[in-house]
Parts: sequence; C-alpha cells; structure tokens
Amino acid sequence: MSRHVDSELVQAAAEVARTRCRGDNHTMAAAARARDGRIVTAVNAYHFTGGPCAELVLIGAAAAQGAYELDTIVAVGDRERGVVPPCGRCRQVLLDYFPALQVIVGDGDRLRTVPVIDLLPETYVWADHQLPPGDPA
Repeated sequence: MSRHVDSELVQAAAEVARTRCRGDNHTMAAAARARDGRIVTAVNAYHFTGGPCAELVLIGAAAAQGAYELDTIVAVGDRERGVVPPCGRCRQVLLDYFPALQVIVGDGDRLRTVPVIDLLPETYVWADHQLPPGDPA
C-alpha cells in the first residue's frame, strides 16, 4: 500500500544533493524524518573499498542527533538524478534497524511511499536469528 509522499523530505534530500555532493566521493544524499518530526540528512562516502551509502551514513548521523526512530527515508542523486531507490545492502540494513520504515521510491510524478519490507520480499531478518539475551551459544 502506498502512503502519502513527504515532499518536504524529498526537497531536503535534493537540496543536500545539489549543494553538498561534489565530485566522486559524495554523489548521493539521503533525508529521513524522525519520529519526532525532525529531518536528518547525510551524504554517501564513496571509496573503492566500499564506503557507506547515504542511507547508512544517515543512520549514524540520526543516532548522533538522538534520533533513534525513523519513519520515512529517501535518497536523491546528485546532478539532478532525482530519487534513487536503496541498494540491496541498504534495504537489508534499513529493515533490520527500522522494520516499520517507509521508503520513498519512483521518479518524477510517480513517486510513492512503500514499506521497506515491500522492497525486500522473503527477506532474511537479522533479528530473527540472534540468540535471546542470556542464551549460551
């Protein structure tokens, strides 16, 4: 089921992509709305060894600002590329951290908001395979 698209969030990510992504090291921006309404932004840190995507940098930036619960996230590419869906690794991490997260995907006038679980059907859920606290290995 598609939810209302948070256009303010898309605009925030697009602004960061336009003004902060410079060169090959920073090519993607992400913005997320925290449960308390704040918007947190971040950019990727590309490196040939596998630097983190903007969505993963955003998780850390949000935590550093005390925003541990995120409701909606979007990523936008530099050079006016528009909304870019999260890669497979980001989909898995976002699901593990925020199982109820909504993700803005699509392009142009076809943007839509979908649950992160819809982007990763029949997924492995990391938390399902962890030992309960105090359970010996």
